[in-house]
Amino acid sequence: MRTDLGKARLLFWTFFKIGAFTFCGGYAMIPLIQREVAERRCWLKDGDILDIVAIAESTPGPIAINSATFVGYQVCGTFGAFCATLGVVLPSFLVIYVISFVLRQFSQLLVVQYAFNGIRAGVLALLLKALLSMYRQSPKGAVAYAIMAGAFVLTAFCGVDAVLVILASAAIGLAASHMAKRRAAE
Repeated sequence: MRTDLGKARLLFWTFFKIGAFTFCGGYAMIPLIQREVAERRCWLKDGDILDIVAIAESTPGPIAINSATFVGYQVCGTFGAFCATLGVVLPSFLVIYVISFVLRQFSQLLVVQYAFNGIRAGVLALLLKALLSMYRQSPKGAVAYAIMAGAFVLTAFCGVDAVLVILASAAIGLAASHMAKRRAAE
């Protein structure tokens, strides 16, 4: 029991740190989650991170919270899921609570505006790193590239809901996999 409590506490602090030092949403957290969970703590394998992202995107709710919940459950069961989720949510809640009072007073200052411009640039770099990491771990092939390009065009330019794109991508992936297995059997 003590080990589980220790792991749950470590899950909380790991995700608290990730939640406290990541700006602009869950996608920016993916490389940090990957480093902490797979490389540093060895709770999961590198390949599992891609599965976590896919599951977290496919289920309702923010990707960071879903990822924390999934990792926490894998590491330490239901209590671990609770601790990891609380850890990733609490910093944002506290920061937003404090900033809501302060920002109104200082939002017109140039130094504050410049700081947020710098934060946006840093977050963009984190998103690109997450994209590159996911690309490296994804299967390659004509079907995968077609799904990727189609999903990008549909969400970025046509305004199609991301949930529909994910469901369509899954259906196409299943159909392509089934056809490839059938061809291999012949």
